[in-house]
Amino acid sequence: MEGLFTAALGLQVPWEVKSVALDTGKRRIDFEVGCEAKRLNCPACGAADQGVHDQVRRDWRHLDFFQFEAWLHADVPRVNCGACGKTSQAPVPWAREGSGFTLLFEALALSLCREMAVAQAARLMRVTAKRLWTRISHHVPAARARDDMSQVRLIGIDETSVKKGHEYITVVHDLEAKRLLFACPGRDHSTLAAFAKDLTAHGGEPTAVAHACMDMSAAYTKGVSESLPMAEISFDRFHVIALANEAMDAVRRHEMREQPAAVRKAMGGADKKVLKGLLWGMRKNPSEWSAKQTNAMHWLQHSNLKSARAWRLKQALREVYAQGVGANCAEAAGGALRAWISWAKRCRLEPFKRLAQTLSARFDGVVRGMLDGRSNAYVEAMNGLLQQTKTAARGFRTVENFIHIAYLRMSKLAHLPANPLVPAAPLSTGRIHRCA
Repeated sequence: MEGLFTAALGLQVPWEVKSVALDTGKRRIDFEVGCEAKRLNCPACGAADQGVHDQVRRDWRHLDFFQFEAWLHADVPRVNCGACGKTSQAPVPWAREGSGFTLLFEALALSLCREMAVAQAARLMRVTAKRLWTRISHHVPAARARDDMSQVRLIGIDETSVKKGHEYITVVHDLEAKRLLFACPGRDHSTLAAFAKDLTAHGGEPTAVAHACMDMSAAYTKGVSESLPMAEISFDRFHVIALANEAMDAVRRHEMREQPAAVRKAMGGADKKVLKGLLWGMRKNPSEWSAKQTNAMHWLQHSNLKSARAWRLKQALREVYAQGVGANCAEAAGGALRAWISWAKRCRLEPFKRLAQTLSARFDGVVRGMLDGRSNAYVEAMNGLLQQTKTAARGFRTVENFIHIAYLRMSKLAHLPANPLVPAAPLSTGRIHRCA
């Protein structure tokens, strides 16, 4: 039986399973692993045929055996090297140094954490979440150190909140490979300098980045111009339309606060339910309106309220994007945007006048964003994935932990340990004997 488990654990000479103890009451199985060698290579300098000085007792949690927890125990030799003069512990083939888990156990843990919340994976594997976070913090940086970024040309830059209290991180995506490249705390121009340094460390070239899609942050614009000098900047649709929604909400709130009676009169003596329908109707597309929202928006469109003007401006900007995104003619897209900016500057609504000035100052980047629908859609999708990651990483405690779990789930790292639970090969010959 010991020989069977030696083969199942993948052990080779001089390691072998000496004994197996199954305790069904304690729901565990313990494997005693031994090393018969009296002389080994030095772990420190590699000198061959060095004497074993003594042995140190070590224990490791392994993948479950049926429904039982499996543990490996071994007296690990320490080698006394005559060449370098050091006494070093010999490595074991089933675990990395300093870990209380086998490599296969850690590989399964990483695979589960990639698909579910860390706390949920910890409960499934019957360990504490803290121990899984420790493994993530080891394997993810090790895999990223071997990551290749030499082909990065098109990037998306965004920010996302990490915790309450306005704590943010900057994230950079590869728009072609559709993966997270880089994340770091903060959202100023220095984060792009940190990305350029990280890109170089992974075989990339900052001057080879040809396109950067992002929001209208002045800090990111400065960072790209300083650290990625050859990159053309485009401002993506998601953030531009978000600014228009903010301007519209600002007009509506001010009018409701300063002239509530006039608003109710214009809305046909609207009650609170109608006004609530107005709030959500202004934010949604007409195709998504409920019956109450349709009623509220009918009254709004037939009124002289500033809110009605604000809603028309927002919808008109959406229409400009609908016509311009993916178009081949930059002149046509630019002309439609100029017409909207001209209208917004003359609309006598301060939030939209400010938005018009912002779009004028960043006109070329906005038009590029209109023409590149792929970048717009992917940056928006990645932001949603980051929010899902934040939910899955609940209890991450530090920003570094959140960044590590984001890399694990979104970076497509090629050098992480492979999931050990792969399908077995089917039986090719022989008959299956069924029990009566």
